[in-house]
Order: sequence, then structure tokens, then C-alpha cells
Amino acid sequence: MAEPSAIENLLARLAGHTKTGGSDPWAVVAASRPAHETEVRKTSDVGLEDLVRRIQEMKPGLTKSPSSDSGVASAASGTAAAAAPAERIAFVPHEPASFLEAELTESEVEALILKFLQSHGETTGRSAAEQVRLPFLLIDELLRQMKQDQLVVHKGAAPMNDYVYRVTEFGRERARRLSAHCTYFGAAPVSLKDYIAGVKAQSLTMQHPTADDLMRAFDDLLINSRTLNRLGPAINSGRGLFLFGAAGNGKTSIAERVTKAFGEFIWIPRALGIDGEIIRLFDPSNHEESPLENGSGLLDTSKIDKRWVRIRRPTIVVGGELTMDNLEVTLNTSTGISEAPMQLKSNCGTLVIDDFGRQRMTTDELLNRWIVPLEKRYDFLNLPNGKKIQVPFDQLIIFSTNLQPRDLVDEAFLRRVPYKIEVLDPSEDEFRGLLKLMAPKLGFEYKDDVASYLIETHYRAAGRPFRCCHPRDLLMQVRSMCLFQGLPLEMSKEHLDFAVDNYFAVM
Repeated sequence: MAEPSAIENLLARLAGHTKTGGSDPWAVVAASRPAHETEVRKTSDVGLEDLVRRIQEMKPGLTKSPSSDSGVASAASGTAAAAAPAERIAFVPHEPASFLEAELTESEVEALILKFLQSHGETTGRSAAEQVRLPFLLIDELLRQMKQDQLVVHKGAAPMNDYVYRVTEFGRERARRLSAHCTYFGAAPVSLKDYIAGVKAQSLTMQHPTADDLMRAFDDLLINSRTLNRLGPAINSGRGLFLFGAAGNGKTSIAERVTKAFGEFIWIPRALGIDGEIIRLFDPSNHEESPLENGSGLLDTSKIDKRWVRIRRPTIVVGGELTMDNLEVTLNTSTGISEAPMQLKSNCGTLVIDDFGRQRMTTDELLNRWIVPLEKRYDFLNLPNGKKIQVPFDQLIIFSTNLQPRDLVDEAFLRRVPYKIEVLDPSEDEFRGLLKLMAPKLGFEYKDDVASYLIETHYRAAGRPFRCCHPRDLLMQVRSMCLFQGLPLEMSKEHLDFAVDNYFAVM
């Protein structure tokens, strides 16, 4: 049997397992209890089963399942069976048992705590552990060593066998020197190796959305079957695609909802540590945190590595403001903290380049920057210290444009973006369907005769093409007029005449 790869070994370690000759590290990625807790549970299960049996004898409604040896086993298996299809947990970072397992040195964590103390003056050991997102047992031992090194002193006792710590003048001086290089004192960083392993375990290439997944992702949009049938294989491939067509037909709306077809949640590190450089990855403006609920029964949240954060699979949209700097690691010279580029923040999700061809950077610059990553699915980034690193390039990139792709890029790049999907104008029936869909959402009662008047008078007679955005935009104009004049919200011919005059005045 072939030896597990380095990535597989990392996944096994992140999940709290060690490599064994006959086990598959991918099969044990989900978080589980440490070995020492397993032994404790074995000794306590006998007493627990006896207690459950006694309760069952007292309450006849609790009957033992004939297929299990105890009520506990039956309840546990039932809960697991019910939870498994909904959650389908594939990757959960496991809490490290040592600094070595966390790929950290004591000096790195000591620096974070000293800068934290310098900023806050004093703190308890548990607060320091929560700040750097590491287990209290590791931080407690480190703080004792820091006290012996005269970097901190005890100010007083704290609950639960803890102390209140205060930084000494010697420790304050060291913290000032450390802050001059980098002011960061948040969650302890995750190593690049562990991050790469996490991306591989949650990769889009491992997700294969079905037609039902696609229908669920676009349940709030009216999209014809032809477009859905073309989108399906493109999304399933996890490769790049072009969405092109006339303005106002929903290209951006489609691109923003694609991610819903994949798994709902992923785990990412709050920050990466690479050769002493801190790169902030978790971005609240682009990532939506979705913490696990305590007591959900799906996972023991106390055993999760809190340096990682659970988020909704990201969808990041960038438009005309995109520059080359957004695609590289950027260093804030005043804080010494680096920010991850857009493509790194969108790993395992979707990156939408909206209004492609209208960026501040030329299309040639952008395409030359990504021509290799799109094919190889990895990218090279330059760190502020001059080192170049290889990182995953694992996202679905969607180029949304009103222009023809062949007018923007050459054949070499078009080959690397295998799917080109034109978003066409809606038909008359689809236009009516959009009016019927939008009317109640904006507070109107849909009237088919008024819709027929709008189509006949302002579209057919004027030779005006239908656009998917028109029903929403026109009804919003009517709504604004009614609210301003204190009139009831009504979908009438006169109101739509007013909206059309405003909306199409220069179109």
C-alpha cells in the first residue's frame, strides 16, 4: 500500500490523528476526542449505561432498541443518522496539544502575549489564551515561564486556578521592540502547510453540485432552463467561466449566487504565519462568520482549533476598482501586518470579476497575471521580506462582462477559461414572470392587463428589447412616486407611463 502524501499526513494531524499504516487520513478528518479522553469514556460507559437502564425501567415510554445494546447507543446512532445528511462535516481543525503540533514556537506566542499585555496593561491567563486562540493549558505553562524570566508578574489570583498578570518594565521594553516590527497580537497564526492541507480538504474540485443544488442556489431568480443547463457543467467543473451579454440581464446576480450550489461552510485560518510575517486572511468585509452552536451535538466545540474560523463559503465580487495591488500581498507599513490578496481570500469559493474590461488595470495585465494559476490551480505570491511562496488557487473565477470575450482576450486565455455562457434577453413570457415575481415583493398586486399594456405600448411599439432588470427598476420607480405623493401602491397604466418616461429618458 502506498504511503500517505505529505498533505494527507497534515490533514490527519489537523484532525487529531496520527498516521497508521492501515488507516486513511482522509477518512478521519472530522474532529474527534483525543486518545486520553477515549480511555476515560471507556471506563465511565458501564456506569452510564446502567443509569440509563434504570431510567428506562422507571419510565416505560423509553424503550430499548432491539438493534442496540443500550439506550445510549440507540439515541446516539439516531442523532448521528439524522445529522449526517444535513451537516456532512468533511474537515474540522483539531485543537493542538502542543506548540510543536500547532507549528509554533514559544517565542512566537510569547511575543503575541507581551504585545497584548502592553496594550491592555493586565489580563488573566484565560483571557490571554482566548486572545491568541490557543488552549489555556499551553498558555498557562508559558506564562509561568515568562514569570520566571521576569517578563510578567502576578498581580493577584483569578478564578479557576488562574492569575492576573501584569507586564514588567523589562517585558514592556521587549514588547516595544516587537511592536516596532509588527503590532499584531491577535490569534496565533496558522502555518502555510496546514492552510494548504485545509484548502485541499475543502477544495471546490471535491464538490460536485447537482441540478437540485443549482435550483436551490437560484431559487430567488427567474432563469430559463437553457441557461441553467449551460451553467450546471461549468459550476460542477470548478473552473473559470465567462458570463457575457447585454447589461441588465442578471449576470452579476447569477455570479453572486453560484457559491450556494457548493457546500455551505468552510474553515479558514484567521491569520497565516510565514517566516515571521503575519498575513491576515479572515476579512469580515468579505467573509461571513458562522460559528458552531454550543451543545449542537454535531461536534465538541471545545476541541476545535480556535485559530481557524468557520465561514460561509465565500463569494467575493470586485469591479472596476481592481488593481494589481489587490492581487498581491500588501504590507501596512505602519502596523507591519500584511493583507492577503483577493484570490487567497476567495479560495474554496467564488471570485467574481464584475464589469470585466473596465478595470483600472488593463485586461492584458490581469490575464497575464492569472494565465498560469488558472491552468495549474496554484499561484505564487511575493512576501514583503522578498520571499516567494506557492499557495493554492482554488476558486471558481467568473468573468462578467457586457463585451464580447473575443474582443477582450486572445485565444490562449480563452482556452484556459473553458466555459463561455451568454446571458440572453428574456422572452415575453419570462418578462411577465419577472413582473409577477417582483410585484408582491415591492408591495404591489400584480395585474396582467397592465403588464400587457406595458409590453405592447412601451416595448413592441418602441422596438425596445426586454431586460431582466426592467420589471424591478420600473416598479421601484412607481413605488417611490406613490410614497412621495401619498398614494396607495398600485400597478396602474398611468403609473407605469410615468416610470417609463423617467427610466428610458436617455436610453
